[in-house]
Amino acid sequence: MKSSRWGSSRVKLLVVTMMAIPLPLARGQAANVQKVEAEFLAQAERGVGQYRKSEAVLSVKDRQGKPVPNASVEIRQREHEFLFGCIGFELVRSERLPNPDLWKQRFRELFNFAVFPFYWAGYEPQPGKILQEETLAAVKWCTENGITTKGHPLVWTNDSGTPKWLAGLSPEESEERLLQRVTREVGAFAGAIDIWDVVNEPIHCRAWKNTQAGDYIQEPITAIADYVDKAFRAAHAANPKAHLILNEFMVIARQADRERFYELVAELKQRGTPISGLGIQAHEPREEWFSPEKIRTTLDRLGELGYPLHITEFIPQSGGKPITGGWREGTWTEEAQAEFAEQFYRLCFGHPAVASINWWGLSDRRIWLPGGGLLRDNYEPKPVYTRLKDLIHRQWRTEIVTKTDEKGQVAFPGFFGAYDIVVTPEGRPPQTEHIALKKGGRTRWDITVE
Repeated sequence: MKSSRWGSSRVKLLVVTMMAIPLPLARGQAANVQKVEAEFLAQAERGVGQYRKSEAVLSVKDRQGKPVPNASVEIRQREHEFLFGCIGFELVRSERLPNPDLWKQRFRELFNFAVFPFYWAGYEPQPGKILQEETLAAVKWCTENGITTKGHPLVWTNDSGTPKWLAGLSPEESEERLLQRVTREVGAFAGAIDIWDVVNEPIHCRAWKNTQAGDYIQEPITAIADYVDKAFRAAHAANPKAHLILNEFMVIARQADRERFYELVAELKQRGTPISGLGIQAHEPREEWFSPEKIRTTLDRLGELGYPLHITEFIPQSGGKPITGGWREGTWTEEAQAEFAEQFYRLCFGHPAVASINWWGLSDRRIWLPGGGLLRDNYEPKPVYTRLKDLIHRQWRTEIVTKTDEKGQVAFPGFFGAYDIVVTPEGRPPQTEHIALKKGGRTRWDITVE
């Protein structure tokens, strides 16, 4: 997957500020909640039609260039351009999976995007001892199955991102090792992994020069920007085609955090830092049901910066904990998990700036937040898996059977992605062609039949 999927980081994305929706809302009044949600979802549905699809035209001709009318045409979307993903951490140590074939089947049936772990403390527990071979094997399975891959994260000043063997090094030596590590990973996986969360949670963690402390603390924006800029430049130099993401949490829930992240990105943009996209973690606070207004406000505000937005960590639960946040009431059951997930996906897919959504754990067997998986412990689908599969592979996928008109043409609205086109002229064998319908790309194809 090349960074051209979303274009240059310097190309301003079209971001539409949504019209004001009647608020305030009397919290806890179900009728008002449903009304507001319905209005936001209706707007998102219009956005799906406007930003995720395009009109396309197929012209079927014979070898003499004459139109072929009344030919049967099957239009089958094979892949989405949009990335629907989940972490694939288990694949790196697949021997730990009790039923790896079923796990892979469930993953492949739903997703076209997988994220692999590069937490420095775990990836290189001892200097020079890295998990490159195991990770490459997992990435190979994804490549063979048409699944785009991402590495997460290269730089994180949390304990998971700072190996203990860095202790004792000066800040300058530690930073040098860090940049060497960024260069090594991005270069070694170029062509296999071309999307990276380069820096994780920068506005909440210490700057790299203070990394030995390892705890969460807010630093001045300029101090953060100094080390973030160096990390992105090292990653870009190692693979100029890579899509490089700056990842942050709490930006949906708290306006102050969102504005601080905005300020950091604006500073980096001014410096010319080679950022390709912005990552939005969507699991903090962990039991909050985000209102549609919070979600849309966040996407609109960060979309102003002109970068593709990636929902990097989404994991609503189903373990029975109380729903928080003041928008919805009740408990996190499997049905609540499914309803919120569908609402969230619809709102994000209907926004022009969003390029991917990534779930943080396939099954409940080994999950960060209990009940956060799409599958139960035995890998049986939960309601959320079924709902998302219906959205992604039925409602948001183009499947059309039709015939060419008297001019030998077929016009159709299609979701962006890769297609198999099967043309069967009257009295002749079928012929398959492959096309890619991309945002801002080609929309007309001539198909010559034998």
